[in-house]
Amino acid sequence: MQANQREREREREREMEDEVIQKAVIAYLKKKGFKQTELAFQEEQHSRNSSSNSSLQTDPDIARNILSFSSELENVPVQYHDGYSKLRSWTYSSLDLYKHELLRVLYPVFIHCFMDLVAKGHIQEARTFFNSFREDHEMMHLRDLQKLEGVLSPSHLEEMEFAHSLRQSKVNIKICKYSYELLLQYLHKTQSIMMLGVINEHINFQVSPGQPCSISDDAEVVTLVGSGQDAANMINQKEIHWGLLEDSLEERLEKAGSSLSDLEKGEGETKEGDLDESKKRAVEGGKQGASHKKLKKDKVVGSTGKAVRSEVNTVSAAPRVKAELTLPVMPIEVEHSILEDLRNRVQLSSVALPSVSFYTFVNTHNGLNCSTISCDGSLVAGGFSDSSLKVWDMAKLGQQTSGSISQGENDSSPGDHLVGEKGGKRPYTLFRGHSGPVYSASFSPIGDFLLSSSSDSTIRLWSTKLNANLVCYKGHNYPVWDVQFSPAGHYFASASHDRTARIWSMDRIQPLRIMAGHLSDVDCVQWHENCNYIATGSSDKTVRLWDVQSGECVRIFIGHRSMVLSLAMSPDGRYMASGDEDGTIMMWDLSSGRCVTPLVGHSSCVWTLDFSCEGSLLASGSADCTVKLWDVTASTKAPKIEENKTGSTNRLRSLKTLPTKSTPVYSLQFSRRNLLFAAGVLSKNV
Repeated sequence: MQANQREREREREREMEDEVIQKAVIAYLKKKGFKQTELAFQEEQHSRNSSSNSSLQTDPDIARNILSFSSELENVPVQYHDGYSKLRSWTYSSLDLYKHELLRVLYPVFIHCFMDLVAKGHIQEARTFFNSFREDHEMMHLRDLQKLEGVLSPSHLEEMEFAHSLRQSKVNIKICKYSYELLLQYLHKTQSIMMLGVINEHINFQVSPGQPCSISDDAEVVTLVGSGQDAANMINQKEIHWGLLEDSLEERLEKAGSSLSDLEKGEGETKEGDLDESKKRAVEGGKQGASHKKLKKDKVVGSTGKAVRSEVNTVSAAPRVKAELTLPVMPIEVEHSILEDLRNRVQLSSVALPSVSFYTFVNTHNGLNCSTISCDGSLVAGGFSDSSLKVWDMAKLGQQTSGSISQGENDSSPGDHLVGEKGGKRPYTLFRGHSGPVYSASFSPIGDFLLSSSSDSTIRLWSTKLNANLVCYKGHNYPVWDVQFSPAGHYFASASHDRTARIWSMDRIQPLRIMAGHLSDVDCVQWHENCNYIATGSSDKTVRLWDVQSGECVRIFIGHRSMVLSLAMSPDGRYMASGDEDGTIMMWDLSSGRCVTPLVGHSSCVWTLDFSCEGSLLASGSADCTVKLWDVTASTKAPKIEENKTGSTNRLRSLKTLPTKSTPVYSLQFSRRNLLFAAGVLSKNV
């Protein structure tokens, strides 16, 4: 009788256990949204319960697993929080030799833990987790965190392109074998199944033998991009032709170079000037005359034909390609002027640095957004927050009676803008037409046209001869951050907040090509020397190279850790330099799509870059109030192992730092004769 009673009790326990299991399974199916599976499961259970002769018994092991799994579902937020917290503590307490490599794992694990919690519906717990650990990553990844902060529901993960692309791709992390084995040993020893799952699903380790390498010597140590790395690798396998155009002026000069240089050899040897001293020049209300400019020009003209020949040979080593665009015909007088500049070009190197002419804007009242300098340095333009564009003629500075008349669409009385406080004429030409702050300006190669872009989403073409607005180009939907003339003129490219870059021609009001693919703002744009490609830098931390004819992306350059603000192409078309918000400059090989070397030295945003005309030097201007000159020849060579260990390569590549008193550098421009022009605004807040 007692045996029968015990049997009935066990039967009731099994029934209760089966009921709990059924509820747990149904709750799981509802949570995941498997409605059809849920209905099928309920129908199956109903048919089994109605069957009189069925005494179905659940396997005890399966029951325990299902019950433990259902209890784990309730503790998911705690597991993510505790798992990450323990991993973080272990990483920070690791040996210094391996700590900097292990710390690279924390950020991708952090963001994926957060997004997993959101995807599973634990919104409040996800916010708590995010706020608990975000301070660890704000210094390196502030912009990403600001974007992810807006993720408040599972639907946001799909709607937000940045978050969606992160969940679809893997992070590539370079790590040494010892650090990798230490991490695996920790995960297995602590049985951190949740963290192991996140790492396995979202991180791809590139394990290298030997000791850990310094993070400063590896530009691609952590790759976190929206598009998958595999897709980027496939794009980078496309063929590109990075050479110079056939029948260029440099090539023609080289062919006729022997006779021309022989004629000027004697004169050049007697006028050899000292050009390795850096000089500065301030634009202060028109008080300075043009005597310094004349003296500097005379110095530049006095260069040797021998130097020109060696420099032309360096550039001519690049392969020749055909133009994909129909390029404009250059006027004869302009061609002669350029050839004259090329013949008198100064040869620069690591031991022969350029002269620098620095134009300083004063009394701008924090209104200057951008500046640009014409190829010969004769014109300087500034774009302002009050929607105005001002152009200074350097030859007319100090000539109070030679003010020019400005014309713009919105000027009711242009003459009013030329009169100063004391009745004298102002030394600049004022262009009005935009209805928002002007963010970028660009002179044509000859200097007869000027482009400007604004927050009003338009681009305007101005004539510096007529002092008037010629065309207003409309196509972008949001502010246009950058606009650049092509090296041949006529064509220009723009970059916008709408995440696109566009190719335009002066004679058409609609864009010829639209380049779409960046995941965030396109902040800067730069033409290749052969006009067949443009490069774009974006807030998504990548640089892309686009084919102008097809509009396709042919290269994706990955390695920056902050938004890319400036770009420059080497004169031979083989290399590209890009500067970011953190002050890092990266030199890229266009053919392979890989970073040749990072150039570290600036402490703030790199706003402008430019190569010298023969390509031996790179000049960079930054918000840290300095101009730096870098040795391109040394930078493009593969660094030695000994140099990598000491970390001294970056210091060796930097040739000279030219500090200003308190002037962030807005723009740089090498003239055709290799004189470096720079411009910035005097800032008392720096």
